[in-house]
Amino acid sequence: MLYPAQNELKDSINSKYLIVTTAAKRARELQEYPDSLLLDEYRSLKNVGQALEEIAAHKVQAKLQD
Repeated sequence: MLYPAQNELKDSINSKYLIVTTAAKRARELQEYPDSLLLDEYRSLKNVGQALEEIAAHKVQAKLQD
């Protein structure tokens, strides 16, 4: 089973597309600035997994542009 689960992610951001784009953007930020971690502990070692964990923990919010 994948962690975090899809329903945990959809509690934070309602759109699958928005989850993916937000996670990708946050993963790039984590790669560029490794000291910008928002959680104390992560289950995942990879940036994308860490970004998804931050989204599930409501630490990262999607920005909608007009």
